[in-house]
Amino acid sequence: QGASPDIIETEVTKIIEDSLSGVEGIKTITSQSRQEQSQITIVFKMERDADDAAAEVRDRVGRVRADLPLDIEEPVIAKVEADASPILYLAFFSDKHSNEEVTDYVDRYVTDQIEMIDGVAEAQILGARKYSMRIWLDPARMTARGVTPQDVETAIRAQNIEIPGGRIESAAREFTVLSDTSLTTPEQFENIILRKQGGTLVRLKDVGRAEIGPESVREILRYNGKPAVAIGVVKQSTANPLDISAGLRKLLPELNANLPDGMHTQVVYDSSIFIERSIDNVFDSIFEAVGLVLLIIFLFLRSIRSTLIPLVTIPVSLVGAFTLMWAFGFSINTLTLLAMVLAVGLVVDDAIVVLENVHRHVENGLEPKEAAIRGMREIGTAVILMTLTLAAVYVPVAMMEGRTGKLFTEFALTLAGSVLVSGFVALTLTPMMCSRMLRHQQRHNRLYLLMEQGLAALENGYRRLLGWSLKTVLAGLTLALLAGGATWYFYQQLPSELSPMEDRGVFMTFMIAPDGASVNYTNHYVKQGEQLLTPIPEGKGVFSVAGMNGNVTEGISFVELTDWQERDRSSLQIASELGPKLFGIPGVLGFPITPPSLGQPFMDQPVQFVVKTTDSYAQLNEQMGKLMAEVRKNPRILAARTDLKLNSPELRLKVDRDKAADLGIPVATIGST
Repeated sequence: QGASPDIIETEVTKIIEDSLSGVEGIKTITSQSRQEQSQITIVFKMERDADDAAAEVRDRVGRVRADLPLDIEEPVIAKVEADASPILYLAFFSDKHSNEEVTDYVDRYVTDQIEMIDGVAEAQILGARKYSMRIWLDPARMTARGVTPQDVETAIRAQNIEIPGGRIESAAREFTVLSDTSLTTPEQFENIILRKQGGTLVRLKDVGRAEIGPESVREILRYNGKPAVAIGVVKQSTANPLDISAGLRKLLPELNANLPDGMHTQVVYDSSIFIERSIDNVFDSIFEAVGLVLLIIFLFLRSIRSTLIPLVTIPVSLVGAFTLMWAFGFSINTLTLLAMVLAVGLVVDDAIVVLENVHRHVENGLEPKEAAIRGMREIGTAVILMTLTLAAVYVPVAMMEGRTGKLFTEFALTLAGSVLVSGFVALTLTPMMCSRMLRHQQRHNRLYLLMEQGLAALENGYRRLLGWSLKTVLAGLTLALLAGGATWYFYQQLPSELSPMEDRGVFMTFMIAPDGASVNYTNHYVKQGEQLLTPIPEGKGVFSVAGMNGNVTEGISFVELTDWQERDRSSLQIASELGPKLFGIPGVLGFPITPPSLGQPFMDQPVQFVVKTTDSYAQLNEQMGKLMAEVRKNPRILAARTDLKLNSPELRLKVDRDKAADLGIPVATIGST
């Protein structure tokens, strides 16, 4: 408790980092040394097995445990996402219970049940107010009795201890001895004997008082303005957020039924809602794509019988693609479903080519069976080459490396698999159906003739345009070059990004207070931000945290929005309108955040880079100050910040060791006083 970032860096972080540097398959190691806390994040290469890597990390940390300070908490090794950000927040609040009572209930009855859900790595308690015995000392009374804080600490450690008493055995009976040496009430702590002074016992109550209070108040939570305690659910690296959300919502009725009277719970943020809605929208797109494909086929073939033949190709090819996905271990997600949407238009190509050729022979008078055989002999090789060529286009995408390659591998292989299955269907099922379903028609109805006239006009226009381009080669070549040049020009002008921003049904606001600010200072301005968020008509609730992750100078608010169908403005528009108001709050740096797509951490900035040096942190901080000054001159860059913060105010105590030795005062006593 109370260790500065410098001490954490030298006594904890550096020791563990040196031990972990030899672990196999490491891509990057990053660390953060904060007040009382060290966090080391290791990102492994894609081919490294996560379970083996976690086991090796535990072994490496165990080797250097003896080199770490004895009084630190045991290091926790968790196999989670690289950012370890919760995918879901569950708030608990009450009109009848204090935050200490809410925390105690959540800790004892709720967290274990949530961590039993498949795929959950950790259930973090945010804004916890755990019970503790707080000792308040009076400096004046301590001076009068010659008592130091070290004396108080030593007395508490010596007298508040649980010691096994063993047992007493006799010939016929056996007794377990229980030593009642631990202290549990404020009265017992206040009666602790600190020293004996002139025949009088000096007790803790003579120099201070004891009371039950929260262990830490460095994190303040509210939900819709009410004090709250929250659980942040962190998923395992390979877990499915939809499964975790479904498991939690299945558990919620039981949790609500067992809550004490007056205590309530509410899901205040759930990233899986957008994922689930996206999948539903993709399914809708698949059905719409099927309808449009069928309409186009009917417009050109003008026969219901002919239209049904490629229609069968779509479900058969998609079922085959799902089989390949199962064989490769893929899941149904936004990207694989997007591949299905594109596949709907691609898988019918081979079948249409086969159908058109067989249909031509049938119209020329051949029997359907003979027409199917002759048609396949003519274009069978072409269909095979067309299928393989189309599937080969997606192979390089599947072979890409890194995060992008991992992201699009399932997309590419799903699409290539569906194309290969469609080629097989076109070579087998399609000619068989043509031989059974196609009929030679002597006369056609008016709709057929009307559509025939339109297609004939289109064909004639294309023939004239093609003839003109063949006669004027120079003009055609010039148009081609102009089109290529225009394509390159506009390609250079378009912005590049991994994925576009989307309306995910939620947005956040972030507050950064000056270095050295207290949690109460940060909380004051987070409340001001809430006053801007509460009146938003599209908002359903505001969940705020001051002192996020133990950093008392940072605050964040989550604004859950109503359903997409119930509002006219997107989250991007709302955040854009809110930005100037947040920037205008004096005393803090405030800005809105819209979660990025494809599951990236919401605190990730679009542009990030690392500045390294072999010099000291002080020199690095000086250079970073100059760099940040130049970055902030760019009007297109907003909310630029660095994670190196050495500007927190400190009180440095220099010990006169000679005087301390003359007075017989150990340096450790001075440091802890």
